[in-house]
Amino acid sequence: MQIKKLRPNAIIPKIQTAGAAAIDLHACLDSSILLTPETPALIPTGIAIHIADKSLVGLILPRSGHGFSHGIGLMNTAGVIDSDYQGEIMIKLRMSHGDSYRIQDGERIAQMMFVLVYKA
Repeated sequence: MQIKKLRPNAIIPKIQTAGAAAIDLHACLDSSILLTPETPALIPTGIAIHIADKSLVGLILPRSGHGFSHGIGLMNTAGVIDSDYQGEIMIKLRMSHGDSYRIQDGERIAQMMFVLVYKA
């Protein structure tokens, strides 16, 4: 797998612990973004990933801490990064309850898990 920084302040994701099933994706922002229940936001990560192995897919999943504490989840429940997609990974967040939450540069906003794909 190849990871490319598209912006200078992008954070390259990595496995955080031996038992981690996914890598954390971080917001890559010039300024913070206010998220409210009425206004979803498209958050750039500042990275592009090339998954060279066509039998793998990257699944974008929400962070459970954000969901429990702030009602924040992914707009499309789970995202799919196909092996042939090489553009910037963008995360569309929504807030189901609460007043508002400010997303900061460098904050962990989602996670990506790599899974085998069985083609019919």
